[in-house]
Amino acid sequence: MLLAALVDTSERVARTRGRLEKSERLAECLRRLAPHEVEIGVGYLSGEVPGGRIHAGPALLRESRPAAAAGEPSLELADVQRELRAVAGASGAGSRTEKARRLGALLARATASEQSFLLRLVLGELRQGALESVLIDAVAQAAGVPKAQVRRAAMLAGSATAVATAALARGAEGLAGFRIELLRPIQPMLAQPAGDVEDALATLGRAGLELKLDGARVQVHKAGDEVRVFTRRLNDVTAAVPEVVAACRALPARELVLDGETIALRPDGRPHPFQVTMRRFGRKLDVDAMRSELPLDVFFFDLLYADGAERIDAAADERFRELAQRLPAELVVPRLVTDDLARARRFLGDAVAGGHEGVMAKALEASYVAGSRGKSWLKVKPAHTLDLVVLAAEWGHGRRKGWLSNLHLGALDPARGGFVMLGKTFKGLSDETLAWQTERLLALEIGRDAHTVHVRPELVVEIAVNELQASPHYPAGLALRFARVKRYRTDKRPEDADTIDTVRAIRAGAGESP
Repeated sequence: MLLAALVDTSERVARTRGRLEKSERLAECLRRLAPHEVEIGVGYLSGEVPGGRIHAGPALLRESRPAAAAGEPSLELADVQRELRAVAGASGAGSRTEKARRLGALLARATASEQSFLLRLVLGELRQGALESVLIDAVAQAAGVPKAQVRRAAMLAGSATAVATAALARGAEGLAGFRIELLRPIQPMLAQPAGDVEDALATLGRAGLELKLDGARVQVHKAGDEVRVFTRRLNDVTAAVPEVVAACRALPARELVLDGETIALRPDGRPHPFQVTMRRFGRKLDVDAMRSELPLDVFFFDLLYADGAERIDAAADERFRELAQRLPAELVVPRLVTDDLARARRFLGDAVAGGHEGVMAKALEASYVAGSRGKSWLKVKPAHTLDLVVLAAEWGHGRRKGWLSNLHLGALDPARGGFVMLGKTFKGLSDETLAWQTERLLALEIGRDAHTVHVRPELVVEIAVNELQASPHYPAGLALRFARVKRYRTDKRPEDADTIDTVRAIRAGAGESP
């Protein structure tokens, strides 16, 4: 296949708003790939170069970009991949010059749209709307196999590319070979938010409620004495968490795959803020010193594999019971099974009083489904609301292209005058709201750059936020976390917005120093 055909699909998907139409366009493209092109095509459509990063930064790409583009498309996918891997493999003296030469030669053979695609691909900035979940649906459609079977295989393989190659080549038979493999991470199951515990129980009925810990999600694999720890993004962080390794190595089972959370606790048992826990996962760490200064605890909430038996298809309640039998109580997340609203509210209140984010509500009969944001796992967190002022907005990507989407939000600063920025959000915006705010913000424009429109601070918007965390990036030293738009407050003037003092008081009331 010509690269141009893939670029055209990518551009069309980016302009498409509906998930079904996106997957149909992708499936059409996947069907046209030759067997040796599937890995390349799936990788490029998901914004990745098979085989790993190219390690070419913006400066090198600027040097490499030719003055003109090719008039007609001629690049084959296999040729592009071969050249990109050659660029990645250049090392030693003169490697930068060699990278620039090869990239320049490749880009000179590309049309203008192909050049743009390749530059964004190499930089890891290819935002085209082809999210992995949509791509998985497209693979199922192109291969003629059930979506659930493809999703399950992708969870176990940890790679959409490997699954797509198997599905497109051998259909259901090719997918049947994917199993949990110890020491190879699988994709984690995800949750979606619920408004409150009443909504959660109305959806699930009798459910398992667990503390929602604000730490780092970890997946632990044990194969005999070997233990490896992976993050939510499947990165191996074993060396950074010796406490987790030691705790799991001491377990009697020879083979385990566990899902849980590791978190730094204060001496009184209350959790440190999320960003404090994440200090244990920095790039350059003195692990021994950090372990002494900031020890980690680990709490598990799911059992995916035990001594040769996959458990992901078992009911959640059954998995948790086995987890509690196999692990000491101090390694298992606190849990309550109930359909009683009063008990559920008390459990949530106790969780928040203990410094935790909230609770997870889980369907008792649900199997473990990677990437699922269905209604089997619901997260319930008390949220604060703030009336903030829009200071600027960034142009959207993908289905939001052409609309001002990501809002820059500020609190009133009575002491100094004006507004102080606290963060950004693009969440909670319907298409109707996006269209309205784009028109309204453009009318308030006072300047812009390539991505951002700056506006007069006149629009007040009500924001729900789960946490206010310390941040060196904003002038007040605070940033919104998990912020989403509830509604525009057209009834309020900018001077009616919440002040930075109110924001600091909320953070102080949550038990953090302002």
